[in-house]
Order: sequence, then C-alpha cells, then structure tokens
Amino acid sequence: MSAVEETHLVCLPFAGAGASFFKPWQDRAPAGVSVLPVQLPGREERFVEEPHTDAVRAAAEAHTLLTRQLPEGARVAVFGHSLGAVLGFELAHRLEADPGVRLDALVVSGAPGPWTGRADRASGLPDAEFLARVRTFAGYAHPVLEHPEMRELLLPLLRADVRMHETYRPASDRPLAVPVLALRGRDDELVSAAEAAEWSRATAGKLTTAELDGGHMYLTENPGALLRLIGAELRAGRAR
Repeated sequence: MSAVEETHLVCLPFAGAGASFFKPWQDRAPAGVSVLPVQLPGREERFVEEPHTDAVRAAAEAHTLLTRQLPEGARVAVFGHSLGAVLGFELAHRLEADPGVRLDALVVSGAPGPWTGRADRASGLPDAEFLARVRTFAGYAHPVLEHPEMRELLLPLLRADVRMHETYRPASDRPLAVPVLALRGRDDELVSAAEAAEWSRATAGKLTTAELDGGHMYLTENPGALLRLIGAELRAGRAR
C-alpha cells in the first residue's frame, strides 16, 4: 500500500504527554493506518523550548511541522485526547484548507465539544494543589510525577498545557466538513456521553460516538482496541 493510499493518523498530546506516548501505537496500527505523533515544544527532545500556552498557536505550529513530513496528496486523520482533542479541532481546520493533503476524519477522545469550557480550574494553584487538581481532572497520574526531580522538570510543561486547555476558545465557529468520531471510556466520570455528543456541532458531516472499556484514560490501558475502532471507521468512511 502506497503512502498516498494509507491514512496518516496524526496524534496530538494530552496534557503533559509527548510524542513517545504514541510511538508504541505505530506497531499496533491496523492495515492502512500509519501513526504519526506530533512533538510540540517543551516535551522530550524539545524540552528546552518554551511550551505553548495557546492552543490555536500550537495547532498552527503542528500544521507547519506536518507539511514538512507528509507527502503531497497524503490522506490524513487527526486524533487527540482531552487537550489533544481541542488541538485536533484547530489542526483539522488548517488541514481541511490545505490543498496538499486530504483530511479524512477528526477523532476526538475524552473531551466535551470545543465550545464547552472547563468549569474547574487548576492554573495558579501552588504545586501540590495544582497536581492534586490535575489528577482529579485526568483520573490519571503520570508515573514521572512520582519522582521529585522529574516532577520539577515536568511541572512547567504541565502548567502550560493546563493553561492552554483552560483558556481555549475555538478560533472559528465554522464546522468541519469531514466526519468526526467522538470516543470516551465507558466509565469516564469526567466526560459524559452527552458531552461527547456535543461534537455534532463541530461537523457538517457525520458524527459517530463510541465507548471503549475503561475510565477517562482508557487509551493507556488498551490502545489496540482504540486503533482497531479508528481503522474500522476510516475504512467505512472510504466506502461511503
């Protein structure tokens, strides 16, 4: 299968994550799907760079990075969980307007519609309270945060990501033309099925909602099931 025929699944980070989270997915992707993680500043090999605090600017940089990597005429789908979902929405608008790629779908996970702001805030809290609040938001504690030295290194990025998410406002009210697949963990106590369904407003195409076993961070437990579901949805979209 050629690079043009396959769909490049562009993966955007949730708060505190880097591209390495998605690299194991590359070997688990179904036929016809190539996983392409985006590395934003402040993470891993880009650690010394200042992290973004504005989702629209972060998505603009992600678009620039992708145009250097993708072949002309590439088929693309965008995936993002939580913070990554709003980054994905902004990036999808740019890719949809880009004549050099063909956007097949936006896949969002663990996120209410992009016009629903977060009521509870963590920005500005002292470190211990901030981390406790973030754990409550995510239902998940990054293993690195258990190590004091690594926690100090990760805190600036995590604060920047939380600020980016809490201050996010969509750059446009225009819905996407491509279909949207909105996913959530079946036991997610942070994002309800009704909130996942809010993504209907983000597309003039078809909205598909689905649930997978697990809580808010279900994707850390069984990425294979997630990738199979995405692959099936992309194949169905091509057949329509």
